[in-house]
Amino acid sequence: MRQRHRTTRLLGSLLLVATASAFAVGATPAAGSPAAGTPPTTPLDRVVPAPASVTPGGSPYRITRDTHIRVDDSSEARDLGAYLARLLRPSTGYPLPVTTQGDGGIRLRLAKGPFGAEGYRLDSGAKGVTVTATRPAGLFHGVQTLRQLLPAAVEKDTAQPGPWLVAGGTIQDTPRYGWRGAMLDVSRHYFTVDQVKRYIDQLALYKVNKLHLHLIDDQGWRIAIDSWPRLSTYGGSTQVGGGPGGSYTKADYREIVRYAASRYLEVVPEMDMPGHTNAALASYADLNCDGVAPPLYTGTDVGFSSLCVSKEITYDFVDDVIRELAALTPGRYLHIGGDEAHSTSHEDYVTFMDRVQPIVAKYGKTVVGWHQLTGATPAKGALAQYWGLDSTSAAEKAQVAKAAQNGTGLILSPADRIYLDMKYDEDTPLGLSWAGYVDVKRSYDWDPGAYLPGAPAEAVRGVEAPMWTETLVTSADLEYMAFPRLAGVAELGWSPAATHDWGTYKVRLAAQGPRWDALGIGYHRAPEVPWPAR
Repeated sequence: MRQRHRTTRLLGSLLLVATASAFAVGATPAAGSPAAGTPPTTPLDRVVPAPASVTPGGSPYRITRDTHIRVDDSSEARDLGAYLARLLRPSTGYPLPVTTQGDGGIRLRLAKGPFGAEGYRLDSGAKGVTVTATRPAGLFHGVQTLRQLLPAAVEKDTAQPGPWLVAGGTIQDTPRYGWRGAMLDVSRHYFTVDQVKRYIDQLALYKVNKLHLHLIDDQGWRIAIDSWPRLSTYGGSTQVGGGPGGSYTKADYREIVRYAASRYLEVVPEMDMPGHTNAALASYADLNCDGVAPPLYTGTDVGFSSLCVSKEITYDFVDDVIRELAALTPGRYLHIGGDEAHSTSHEDYVTFMDRVQPIVAKYGKTVVGWHQLTGATPAKGALAQYWGLDSTSAAEKAQVAKAAQNGTGLILSPADRIYLDMKYDEDTPLGLSWAGYVDVKRSYDWDPGAYLPGAPAEAVRGVEAPMWTETLVTSADLEYMAFPRLAGVAELGWSPAATHDWGTYKVRLAAQGPRWDALGIGYHRAPEVPWPAR
């Protein structure tokens, strides 16, 4: 995972290529866009992730001081209306009252339809914009699309001149995969609740729906466990390079879970084991085979630590931690790691996983593990997260593919494609390069459904972009490494394979630059992307 030193279509695709050099948003009107002299609109197909189906046409809708946000009389719809109003009020300066009465304006509507759990339809015309979905998650994703159809200045927190036009037409949209994730490593460097919330908001803009929190590693234990209190008070007291470290109280963790849910992200906590456990071993001597606690660790080596597979206290410990973590986590999944267990024999590894996976099930969760789990016997329904490279051995890939053929679902996180902590190029000031340099084109230009030889396409549950933090300390560091690559990963997870085309994508991606500027996101201005001039 990280050897540290270690026929749906986009109707406007031809337009996107033609306008790559012109680039101001809406510089060349699409079919059905306003006539000459009318302020430009963002074409419906200039969205990331690419929608499944776009039908442009008709007059745009203009948000004005008289616009209301109309919602169904349900708590979910009212909450989403309030969320949208909070997004739009600062930049527009308009009151945008949320109401269940009347017609026109912006409407958020729950109704039966072919949208699935997360899909939506957006209809825009002179009288208003309506987002329709079967489930609240679909409405939320439709709201993110609506944001991107408005000028980038809508993201600013002070009043802007507008105008606020939404192009006419219809978008019908459903995701390709149900797992569209991002992993944040808070173990190598600790990130506060507010920093995690900021990252959640950035993920939500691109319809990411899983936040995998890597809570536990050699350098720090980041979650309070009542039955083993030294894990956080001592094991969480440092980080890579030294420093104070930190850990989340249970209230902190619940707040992260609550906030993520409000953005329709499910939190997947990870307790990496049997390796990557030095923080636990340092906190409790009895967890070591020799009964001697090692010192806390602040370096970046991997593979040197292991829980003691032969001791029964190990499984008491694992049971306690999983029980408490499961009780805090309303989502379906719990990640048990399982990678880089170099200090654990294969026999002990299999024994350990055979003991631990039933514990996860006992507390009502589904196992997720790094793809080394397929070297043991994955539990029924388990998911394996593949982090290998294009150059990973055929035998290792075949082991994962065989597990997939036998029913294990796959989450794809190839390190030389979508590890967000990999350097873009040799001049990147942050990150690592053990998996090679990963530029924006490389991170986007592959097909998850056909990536792993021998793995059935239906076994692929989705994609996830890990962010390891050996070299990353601040939110600005995270953002520089995530953007622009995160948007491409989100598109791989959401959009139909038929829409994936680097030539058109890089133009849509470039349109996100002014939006990130407005949001205060510092991003890498990759030379292969035709960014507009600042």
